[in-house]
Amino acid sequence: MLDTKGLNCPLPVLKARRTLREMAAGELLEVHATDPGAVKDFGVFAETGGHLLVESREERGVYVFVLRKGAAS
Repeated sequence: MLDTKGLNCPLPVLKARRTLREMAAGELLEVHATDPGAVKDFGVFAETGGHLLVESREERGVYVFVLRKGAAS
């Protein structure tokens, strides 16, 4: 789990990108964020980066994203 709570755009996505680089294709990364802009950012990031946004939800003010790392990155 990657905790990016308290960070504003673009830091949650940048930290997720860095973490995904170290992961194998197909692995899952769960990211927690509090920036409302992260909802749109992670959708675009997954689409343009070749990843799959498996889940996106909000739990008591925390946005949770589950990404499956794509093979191309």
